[in-house]
Amino acid sequence: MSIADRLTELGITVPAVAAPVAAYVPAVVSGAHVFTAGQLPFVDGALPVTGKVGAEVDAATATAQARQAALNALAAVESVAGSLDRVARVVKVTVFVASDPLFTGQPGVANGASELVGDVFGEAGVHARSAVGVAVLPLDAPVEVELVVELTD
Repeated sequence: MSIADRLTELGITVPAVAAPVAAYVPAVVSGAHVFTAGQLPFVDGALPVTGKVGAEVDAATATAQARQAALNALAAVESVAGSLDRVARVVKVTVFVASDPLFTGQPGVANGASELVGDVFGEAGVHARSAVGVAVLPLDAPVEVELVVELTD
């Protein structure tokens, strides 16, 4: 089954790649790998929620935002790879969580991104991951996601 067919089966539409908010590109290819810039959970060019997880944003909402940010990262991958069918495997997912100082549930929030790539790529979506709590993210986003994927020839 193609990734496009899998996305249709899951009811997922890959959005247009998000415009950078500073001086960088959304993704680059180096050798057989794509490295994405950190992707925020934009929907139609806007952040649906802002604030710190564990304060203004609850963990369930942040998990959904991590899923959206990962979807935006897939859009960045597709923009340089030409097709998500070229993804041989997801190598690494990094999730930054803007956290209230008492919030320690970063791994659960990061599952929103991890589960999305697993749903889309199956066994090829099994990856290494870092879930990092940070003081603040650009535009007061609650999460930011980076992907490293390996491409087929």
